[in-house]
Amino acid sequence: MSEPVRGPASYFPSIEKKYGQPVAHWLALLDTQAGTKHMELVAWLKAEHGLGHGHANALVAHHLAARTG
Repeated sequence: MSEPVRGPASYFPSIEKKYGQPVAHWLALLDTQAGTKHMELVAWLKAEHGLGHGHANALVAHHLAARTG
């Protein structure tokens, strides 16, 4: 048995289903916003792309962790 997905990635299936784009699409968009802080990125995804707060926060957290990890 595999471990259940935890953390921000646990939101990915519902993000893809709700917004009709693969997670890679959202991460690529976040790549265009280099130097922007976490909550600014969350606000940008919400305002410009219509994501809900939890989904935007999960994408940003994953994106920023991957960049520093």
